[in-house]
Amino acid sequence: MISNSKGKKQINQVYKRSGIYIISILSLFVLIGILTTAKPAYRISSQMITEWTSDMDSSIFLYLLGLENRAFQQAYPEDKTIPKPTTALFHIATNIKPDDPRSLLGKELPGFSLFDSRVLIAGEGTNYTNLPIESSPPLEEVLKEREAVLDEESEEAKEKDDKTKNDGKPTTGDKEVVYIYNSHNRESFLPHLPGVTDPDLAHHKEVNITKVSDRLAASLEAEGIGATVDNTDIMSILNDKGWGYGQSYKASRDVVKEAFATNKDIKFAFDLHRDSIQGEATTKKIDGKNYARIMIVIGAEHKDYEKNLALATKLHYKLEDKYPGLSRGVYPKKGPGVNGIYNQDLSENLLVLEMGGVDNHLEELYRSADALAEVFSEFYWDAEKVNSDS
Repeated sequence: MISNSKGKKQINQVYKRSGIYIISILSLFVLIGILTTAKPAYRISSQMITEWTSDMDSSIFLYLLGLENRAFQQAYPEDKTIPKPTTALFHIATNIKPDDPRSLLGKELPGFSLFDSRVLIAGEGTNYTNLPIESSPPLEEVLKEREAVLDEESEEAKEKDDKTKNDGKPTTGDKEVVYIYNSHNRESFLPHLPGVTDPDLAHHKEVNITKVSDRLAASLEAEGIGATVDNTDIMSILNDKGWGYGQSYKASRDVVKEAFATNKDIKFAFDLHRDSIQGEATTKKIDGKNYARIMIVIGAEHKDYEKNLALATKLHYKLEDKYPGLSRGVYPKKGPGVNGIYNQDLSENLLVLEMGGVDNHLEELYRSADALAEVFSEFYWDAEKVNSDS
């Protein structure tokens, strides 16, 4: 009797497990059917999953791997506590981090969302208090006539203009492989604008960021790299179309697309700006001379932004190696209140470069342009050598 009842019990357990297995399979098929027949707007896409998990602490994923392979447990950071499943689920469901009040305050307080940003690669001294500021002044203020003072250039500042390419360096010949333009072409600098103290008013028709673009092109030419500067007045286009300052990238987009279409030799494109941030965060003394620091901005709202990011990362570390402290880092921008693409979807080799800030002098910016050209040329010729050898 005992063995018979025990056998029946085992049979019942088999039936029970089989039933659970069959129900699980059927439920899986039903779930797959619901997900595949639902309208695209209601489906769970890979992009949605990426957004859910992108801000999660990487230690969570390392911990999960450690549950399957103990070798990963050895790499788990000692200063990290084991994550709680409830905390991770709460973060995914609400996009609020219980241990980070910025994730809540950034959604409730106007302007506070800036401090919920990420710095992918931080340069010397870069933190949440000195991230790039993209001002959006009224267009009429940008177009106003202002007095500007342009100091007589030093011999050092003129040096690159006198250089030629006849010094044995490699050259791109007649090919203009670098395209330089300025979406905010009238961004100027307070030291050159007498009586102007408001960064939002630091704009001028002639004494502006375009002079830095010209200097960068001349420096690249001196390194044997053909470069061209687009002199389109984007601000005038905005005015003619009745657009606001915030549509600058929309206005420059057609200009860039036209350049790519008419010059197939273009391999790299740089959109030069100056930061609106004030203070010493944009200046670095190197070998006793002041340089305007450079921040590389990546628009993180297009699908291939990681390719632009790869270029930015290489450029940052090369700058750090040759001119420590010159690069402020690599800063991705996305979300409400910013463009998020910056025309970088047009080319994986298009970067936005914040050259200095409103408190920098042009001579400091020229030094940085020369340094950038020197570092970029090494990167460019190394890449060309690899391509020719492969």
